[in-house]
Amino acid sequence: MGAAGEQIGVVRIEDALRMAQEQDLDLVEVAPNSKPPVAKLMDFGKFKYEAAQKVREARKNQVNTVLKTVRFGLKIDAHDYGTKRGQIEKFLKAGDKVKVIVVFRGREQSRPEMGIKLLHKLAEEVNEWGSVESNPSIDGRNMVMVIGPLKNKAEAKADAKRAADKAGSKEAPSAAEAESQTKESAAPSAE
Repeated sequence: MGAAGEQIGVVRIEDALRMAQEQDLDLVEVAPNSKPPVAKLMDFGKFKYEAAQKVREARKNQVNTVLKTVRFGLKIDAHDYGTKRGQIEKFLKAGDKVKVIVVFRGREQSRPEMGIKLLHKLAEEVNEWGSVESNPSIDGRNMVMVIGPLKNKAEAKADAKRAADKAGSKEAPSAAEAESQTKESAAPSAE
């Protein structure tokens, strides 16, 4: 292939090297296993730079799901429970997993069914944003459950951006709208 991607055809290697040298390009073997092998005339340094840019851009756009932790006591107050549930909803909307821990103190350890009841109630209330990935299990003095988001991190980020753009366009009128509003208020009324 030529520098612009055009097909040159089957050429002897000496001729291909001469053509590359005349155009001040490199002869790069693209498909060595094909019969005959396919080579391309290109600036190899520029090719490597563009490939590195693509890898860097892909890494920048990559999002990692984070495991957030929220701890409950078994005798949590209704308001505190609502606050913690709000945190969990926020984490799930952002695309993060949530590890919910119920801490048992003293005699509470003999009542694990109360912890299971609390965790199932929580899972029911946040099922709009996430689903249970691991059911409640006892780990020493704690009961642990993991809730995963319904949307992955990239989708959640895109939705948040769309919502912010939409909210920004509603709050700030366009320049033409603002100008027409000021003209209307400046015009004397003919009453």
